Amino acid sequence: MLHIILYQPEMPANVGNVMRTVVAIDATLHIIGPTPIKFDDKNLKRAGMDYVKDLSFFIYESLADFIKKHHDKNIVYVTRYSSNNYTDVDYGRFDDEVFVMFGNESYGLPLELLRQHKEKTVRIPMVASARSLNLSNAVAIVSYEILRQQGFYNLATSEIIKGDDYL
Repeated sequence: MLHIILYQPEMPANVGNVMRTVVAIDATLHIIGPTPIKFDDKNLKRAGMDYVKDLSFFIYESLADFIKKHHDKNIVYVTRYSSNNYTDVDYGRFDDEVFVMFGNESYGLPLELLRQHKEKTVRIPMVASARSLNLSNAVAIVSYEILRQQGFYNLATSEIIKGDDYL
């Protein structure tokens, strides 16, 4: 099972897009607060569409609350400050669960957290002059690499809704 963790997200549209991706890949979403997002926000609902009703998600008041519940999990931290590419991690080595944490849109993940887990940090390569990628895009990029390495377990690899012969 893939677990996507958003640390103090700030933009409802990004969270809605992440929610939609999380449902599409049969993952679980964890949101660490505080966050200014109201979960009845119209932008969040628009981005998440009707997928949100099928979402498995948890909200934590703080990073400490999240760590208290998941202290024994092996977490990968996505940050532009890592020297490890996200494709260099063997995600298949995790038993049944992979946890991946993404920082908020303005500041990313706390520097102290990254320093404590430096060996578990990864980055998405981009041009040197770019500060960051959109949060929902970063979640999709890393998630699909994990799923690719795991053979897209439990995901349809052909058209199911309209049938294989649609094209």
